[in-house]
Amino acid sequence: MQVIIQSIHFTARPDLDQHVTDKVNSLERFYDKIEQASVTLRVEPHNDGDKMCEIRLAVPGNDLFVKKHGDSFEEATNRCVDVLEEQIARMKTKAAQG
Repeated sequence: MQVIIQSIHFTARPDLDQHVTDKVNSLERFYDKIEQASVTLRVEPHNDGDKMCEIRLAVPGNDLFVKKHGDSFEEATNRCVDVLEEQIARMKTKAAQG
């Protein structure tokens, strides 16, 4: 899977890029047909958790998308990946039934 990370208005540290890549790549163990992951990281100072992460997974059919906030980019990324795991499970269940 190709992972594209975009940092808006800041330069991400290499360890942050590695954390995001590792977490997103871990989704392949749940669904091996993920073609691409587009990750956007941005600071939104008007929110309680001012770090925001968006992940769009390109999969056959409809893409999966999630957006979460956190006190750190790592926390926001972890929240996104947790939700995507649930979305993948629902998608696989729905596909098996239909």
